[in-house]
This record gives sequence, structure tokens and C-alpha cells, in this order.
Amino acid sequence: MKNITFENIYVVGQVVFENNQYKHIHYPEMLLRYDSNFIEFKISPSLSEFKSAEIYLRNYHLKNGQNHVKFYFPPNKKLAEELVAYMKDSGYSIGFLELYAIQPKQFPLVADNPDVEVQVVTDKNLETFLELQYKHDLELGSEFANQKRELAKRNFEDPSIQQLLAFYKGVPAGSVDVIISKETAEIDGLVVDEDFQKKGIGSRLQKFVMEKHEDKSVILVADGEDTPREMYRKQNYEYLGFKYHSHKIFEN
Repeated sequence: MKNITFENIYVVGQVVFENNQYKHIHYPEMLLRYDSNFIEFKISPSLSEFKSAEIYLRNYHLKNGQNHVKFYFPPNKKLAEELVAYMKDSGYSIGFLELYAIQPKQFPLVADNPDVEVQVVTDKNLETFLELQYKHDLELGSEFANQKRELAKRNFEDPSIQQLLAFYKGVPAGSVDVIISKETAEIDGLVVDEDFQKKGIGSRLQKFVMEKHEDKSVILVADGEDTPREMYRKQNYEYLGFKYHSHKIFEN
């Protein structure tokens, strides 16, 4: 799994500008999705270089009615102290992602539970899948939830994306997208309804992925400051690196 990097992670959006220093990703179909509208630095920027990119992205987003800027920084590199100080003084939120991978046979045994059923999303259960995701996405506002619903519909039509839906005693309880490539199966957007936490639903969804894609490396990205990363480590996922990011929301 040494060849797996953040480059293997699926990105929703298109490159609209690129130079030697960074790539600009934009997704007009979902302007509210920060992870689809950002600049990714190829090399660590100086403070003046960051400010220049910041002005460019802010102006570009303003033209599209977007009130945020987001930046990703080169993998496995710490941020320069002066850059961190500037971003904190300017009201940025700073965080980091962690990359994990596992060979399916290394995933721990998960006991069968007749109360939990995992289904591949089809025409028959698509609306149930969409309703469950909409419920969770409403936390970020109805406009975002509506745009995310349309993204989920587009993903349903994409043969490289498999959507899974978990039920607990017949009630929709969790979901996940699996992005399939030649070498990897990426777990993305794993969600378990708050009412069904700690019932093994997340593990059952992952087990389903392991069984269906046993010939691939299963990969995922976790928030470096969130609790699920501890679960992945306990499940034998291998830590492969980190990447810093920052974002700022401007008042309308």
C-alpha cells in the first residue's frame, strides 16, 4: 500500500486553473460544497504566495456568489508558523486530514447480526437512501441538502460509485458511498443515524465493502481531529499520511 497517496482520493469537481504552484478545483453544480471548490497547493506557499492565491480565489468565488475560500496544502508537510499566524489572525479554521488504507482480509471479524441488513442502492431503495442523506445534510442548511441530493442522484448514475444503505430492524440507519477504481475501493461519506449509534452498523457497512471488493485496497480519509479515526486504527487500517487544510467564511 506504499503507492497509495492522497492522489488516490476521489474529488468532486473540475480543475479550472492550474500553474506550477497550485490547482484550482471548481464545481458549479454544488457551489456550497467546500470540498469541491478550493485551491490545492502543490508546493508549500510562502505568506505572500498564499495571500496572492487567497485574493484570486476570493474574487473568483465572489463572481459565483460563494462566500468562502478553502485551501489544501501539500501532504505530510507542516504549515509555516507565519502562515498559521496569518490564517488564525484572519479568521480561518485550520484542520488536517489523515489517509488510511487496509487490505480487506485484515479487517477484523464482524459477528453477524440479523437486526442489521446492508443493501446496494437500486431503483427500488434509492428514494430511501436519498431521504436518509437529506436528513443528515439538513444540518448544513436546506439549500446544501437539496444540492447534495442532486449530487447523490448523479452518483447513482455513475458506474464507478456504489451506494450502500443499512437498515436496523427494517429502519434506514446508515449509508456510505464506495468509489471504485482499478486498484482501490474508497469509503466516502460513511454516516450512521444518531438513533442507531453503537449497534455495529458502521462496521457492517465496512464489512460489506471488504467482502465485495476483496481484491482491492480499501482506502478512506478521516478528519484528524474527529473520533472515527480512532475506530479505523482499531480496525487495522494503516495510517499513510496527513494533509492540512484551512477555510474561511465571509459575511454576506
